[in-house]
Amino acid sequence: MTKHIYLSLLFLITCSINTFGQKKTLQAKSITENITIDGKINEQIWESASIASDFIMFEPDNGKPISNDKKTEVKVLYDNDAIYISAMLYDNEPNKIQKEITNRDVFGVSDHFSVYINGFNDGQQDFRFFVSAAGVQMDCLATEDYEDFTWDAIWDSEVTITEFGWVVEMKIPYAALRFSKADKQTWGLNFMREIKRDVQKYTWNRIDTKIGAVIPQAGILQGIESIQTPTRLFLIPYTSAYYQQSDIGSDRTFKAGLDIKYGINDSFTLDAILVPDFGQTKFDNAILNLLPFEQRFEENRPFFTEGTDLFSKGGLLYSRRIGGSPIVERENLEAQLSPNQEITDFPSTVDVINAVKISGRTAKGLGIGFLNAVSEKTYATIFDTTTKTASKTVVQSLTNYNMLVLDQRFNQNSSVTFVNANTIRNGGFRDANVSALLFDLNTKSNTYNLYGDFKYSSINTIEDYDGFKTEIGFEKTSGQYRYGFSGKYLSENYDVNDLGINFYSNYHNAYGHASYRIVNPTKIFNTFRLNEYVNFEIDNTSGKLQTGAFGTEIRATTLGNDSLELLFELTPVKTFDFYEPREYGRYVFLPERMITILNFTSNDNNPFTLIIQPTFTKYNESGRNNYGFYLGSKYRFNDKFSLAFASEYTKMINDRGWVAFDDTEIVFAERNREILQNDLTGKYSLNNKMTFNLTARYYWSYSKNHEFFTLQNSGYLIPNTSYAQNKDRNFNSWNFDLSYSWWFAPGSEISVLYRNYGLQRSDIVEKRVSKNLDNIFKSDLTNVLSVSIRYFIDYNTVKNKF
Repeated sequence: MTKHIYLSLLFLITCSINTFGQKKTLQAKSITENITIDGKINEQIWESASIASDFIMFEPDNGKPISNDKKTEVKVLYDNDAIYISAMLYDNEPNKIQKEITNRDVFGVSDHFSVYINGFNDGQQDFRFFVSAAGVQMDCLATEDYEDFTWDAIWDSEVTITEFGWVVEMKIPYAALRFSKADKQTWGLNFMREIKRDVQKYTWNRIDTKIGAVIPQAGILQGIESIQTPTRLFLIPYTSAYYQQSDIGSDRTFKAGLDIKYGINDSFTLDAILVPDFGQTKFDNAILNLLPFEQRFEENRPFFTEGTDLFSKGGLLYSRRIGGSPIVERENLEAQLSPNQEITDFPSTVDVINAVKISGRTAKGLGIGFLNAVSEKTYATIFDTTTKTASKTVVQSLTNYNMLVLDQRFNQNSSVTFVNANTIRNGGFRDANVSALLFDLNTKSNTYNLYGDFKYSSINTIEDYDGFKTEIGFEKTSGQYRYGFSGKYLSENYDVNDLGINFYSNYHNAYGHASYRIVNPTKIFNTFRLNEYVNFEIDNTSGKLQTGAFGTEIRATTLGNDSLELLFELTPVKTFDFYEPREYGRYVFLPERMITILNFTSNDNNPFTLIIQPTFTKYNESGRNNYGFYLGSKYRFNDKFSLAFASEYTKMINDRGWVAFDDTEIVFAERNREILQNDLTGKYSLNNKMTFNLTARYYWSYSKNHEFFTLQNSGYLIPNTSYAQNKDRNFNSWNFDLSYSWWFAPGSEISVLYRNYGLQRSDIVEKRVSKNLDNIFKSDLTNVLSVSIRYFIDYNTVKNKF
């Protein structure tokens, strides 16, 4: 008897292992009747559809079968227009289902159900559709290294909370997907369920977290036959009105334009904007920037954030260059003026005339992306105080930006990529061309990864120059123990800053890391990861070290789902900064230093959540150190209303940095700095289509110099007692946005925005926060009220109506 029991157990274990290692298959059922998307699943045809069940935990306890009281059953139907998905998500405590109402593409504190679809079943790219228990939609394009939630499709979904759990019903039109023209379709398919209160995710086809790649671990959808790919033509006309009031008067502006999305074929989509309007994008977080580099801003314009996975290859696109600051800087223009001339109007940005992009991927895995944008000729106004006349000078010529990407994926998890970025300016301004060849190779089992690149830049200006960058790396990407090492070389004149952004060049680097992680919870942690790394960078010309760091990173989540992080980085050797002197070939000494960062983030399932992050940097230099503290808090009053406040404070004692050029000398200063930033955000959702959002930011920073130095050719500083100019800085910035958004129809939105902002710069330091606040609110703030309407028109819907 005992022998038979052992044999039975062995058989069950073997079957379970085989089941986990095989791809599950689901049959889609063809229908002719109408399906009403109401979250009720009461059409009789659903009863005869095949069921996808037996979900397996993805995280934290990878591989554990879902319990019977949380069982999940999914069915798929299809017709000539769309696929239909129903999901019964059982829950023995339905009153505990999390269902915070958020904006579209914001997950929030909610349970979620999602479907991952790969129409070519090639393991390369998923179309992912999520819906929360509150009925909020999220969608994205996903590859192994990138989830693009800026991509938005038009699809339908409804949810219902029941006495046994909750129900999801979805309709995904074929226009929102990409698939071959084959008569019999075979798609990659997976479903995921997230139970938020337990911080657990389950998938239909098991995803083994010991394997680096997720998409190739999908199941199979079969049964879809004889469907026709639809015409994918979408028109999105818009109109917007602005009223602005400031100390120089008031202004009214009316804009209208059109966005076009056209499916050229099954694989490729054309996106175009005619007369773009970016007036309601998020404000930029301006800071007191004392670094030798420009401040890098996030991209907030929808056209340049949507569907940009291909264009991010190689890191050659910094889209804020398009319509960003003029190529001629104000300081450079001022240096060319005579004593009787002054600038009375200098543009902060350049208007984009139009932009177009084509992107997609063929059935054989070739991704093609093409981006073109044109910005207009832009002028600054110069006033002559002697003749009392004004004139204009060009600070940005008519500029054409181009990018081409060819990305060939193969073996489901590897790729070779070519990228070209080209900037052409009219007139005597500089042109630029940058090309890159990249490779990312993985073993079939996703155990090891070999990657690298070669990039070449060519600049056509007064004196032409070119440069290159190359890198190669190897990593073990699976299992509990992982490691990797890489090396790169950047030549002296490597420059991608006409369409991309790069601060560092003329060095070579060696980097290595080794890590350990748990793949299943322990008695203490749900997740745990330890990473050790070493990084060395050496200047090519001088042979001096610019980076020499050893670091330890620890990231963990407790059984109570609080997050803990620790970063400790030690630079035990002297290094040199080759950028702070602002003059090529010069460098400044940096002492040994130690950086420590701690982070605690409480479980965001709780109504009140807290983030605490202290930081400390100690230099091997008398009295020189930095410390900072970040405190973030959020309170969720209910599923509709939440407020969050964050405060970040940094103090730098005896910091040293460049302040001026004085004849042939480079002047540095020893200074004290303080930085304070407060952020208030709020959200009130009337329902999952209407939301009020509040974003307010106050930023204050100063730099107070107390001793000046002269930089020697050796890189060390000596006291400078003769320099006496005031290079102190005091900076205040205030931004306030209150907006209302109503998605009144699929893809169609009415938005109302009130914006209030101001900025102050001074060389008189004011250390009292209350006084700085009082100064900026007594200044002439700018007020903007805008209304924008966008309407989504689907060619197929219009065609069917007529």
